[in-house]
Amino acid sequence: MLSHAVYFTMKDKGSIDSLIKSCRTHLTDHPGAISFAVGRCASEYDRQVNDRAFDVALEIIFESHAAHDTYQTSDRHQQFIGDNAEKWAQVRVFDVTLDALEKV
Repeated sequence: MLSHAVYFTMKDKGSIDSLIKSCRTHLTDHPGAISFAVGRCASEYDRQVNDRAFDVALEIIFESHAAHDTYQTSDRHQQFIGDNAEKWAQVRVFDVTLDALEKV
């Protein structure tokens, strides 16, 4: 499995809601995706260890690296990038090979 986590810092904070909506429109229901989550930085958590240098976080867990690779080149993912890239000041991507995914 692969966790694909993306952290977006927006140029204009007023575009946060439209980015979240675009994530839901273009990045859900891809083949091989096990879970999807998107949301805002939790402003109430401001501890020394919290990295708060982002506005929107996205995480998709894929059943395999191959499913992730197919997602990367899909038309919907490319449309998402085309629609939103100019709104981002920074994008950080963290891809992690998962040993297990457990319900708690």
